Parts: sequence; C-alpha cells; structure tokens
Amino acid sequence: MSVTPYLAQQDAKAAIAFYVQALGAEEQFRLPADDGRIMHAVLAVAGSRIFLSDMAGSAQAPSGVSIALGLEKAADADAWASRFADAGGTVTRAPEDMFWGDRFAELTDPFGHHWMLNAPKA
Repeated sequence: MSVTPYLAQQDAKAAIAFYVQALGAEEQFRLPADDGRIMHAVLAVAGSRIFLSDMAGSAQAPSGVSIALGLEKAADADAWASRFADAGGTVTRAPEDMFWGDRFAELTDPFGHHWMLNAPKA
C-alpha cells in the first residue's frame, strides 16, 4: 500500500519545473490536455510518487495539502531545505532536532503547498 498525494495546480508545468529543481524530482509521466494544460503528471520524489494536474480539485486549488518526505540522515534535511530555498521556496521552520527523534523542517513552495522534512537525528 502507499499514499500518493495529488496536487491541484494553477500552473502544473511551472510546478513540475520547481519540484525537479527544488526536490530533485523525476518526471515519469505527463498527459497534456488539448488546450495545453496538464491533465495528469507523475513525479518520483524521495522514492515515492506525486500526482499533479491543472485540472484536479477546485478553481481555488491548491489548498490544504501537506507532504511529508522521509529522508535517510539528518544532514539530508539541511541540504534539502537549502536547495528548496535556493529554488524559490520558503523555509517556514528551519531544520532542527525534535523531541520525537527526527531532524525536522517545514517548507512552503511557491504554489502554496506545505512540505515537511523528517530524518533520523545524527
């Protein structure tokens, strides 16, 4: 079993470009609509899949989306947060060691989605 978030975008092409740069995502599939929008796309990120589309959700999309990325080591959380910021995202909570045993950070991308980075403490 798996959980795959589906992101409703206002500009899926721009979102794909951002996720490739900021998260090292790999685009695995793209189904364009006749009008040039993206009907469906699949990205691979950190060993998981994310679906996204210009057509999913409501006209107010995106809203209420959070994605947690499980990373292998504490240094990864710092490196990913830095790369995310360099690509134009916002680090809303800088990486720090948390009481539950992870190095944790919170990020917001230019499309309004909330990302969480989790890695075992060093």
